[in-house]
Amino acid sequence: MKTSKFISYLGSMGALAAMTVLSVLIGQLFHAVPTGLSQGLPLDDIAATLAFAFFGYKTLTEALSMDDDAPGIMDEELADAEEAVEGQNSLDQSTKIGQLLSIFTLVFAAEFGDRSFLSTIALSAAQNPLSVAGGAIAAHGVATGIAVGGGAYLAKYVSEKVIGIISEA
Repeated sequence: MKTSKFISYLGSMGALAAMTVLSVLIGQLFHAVPTGLSQGLPLDDIAATLAFAFFGYKTLTEALSMDDDAPGIMDEELADAEEAVEGQNSLDQSTKIGQLLSIFTLVFAAEFGDRSFLSTIALSAAQNPLSVAGGAIAAHGVATGIAVGGGAYLAKYVSEKVIGIISEA
């Protein structure tokens, strides 16, 4: 699917912003648990600490157990994204709105439940939710801008066929 850089950026950022707002709201639900139910325990702080400890442990174990010949995390994410693309052929991708919705759906499905989603929940439970949402959306904006710009630059010099062959190798 060939789309403009603007449509790609807008669809990706829409999905990432929606995901961020959803995760901040979930984090605020943790924060809003009445102290009577939590028996005075700071559940939001405990959830944040456990989430970051889990991510740290998981990242270390993945790095230490990596085999140079085995497929990595990026390969798994690519496979997940390809599955999402195959499942959304019902959208009319010939219009700008269809392309936008297609990109939104792909990015939202690929990123839902990932580390940034869960980290935003934990941060929102323990910190100012507006700051967390603003920072996360700004960070996603910069990263997405680099990805879209880099992809457009790369597409000038490398054909889709070559990219497909390389990604399958």
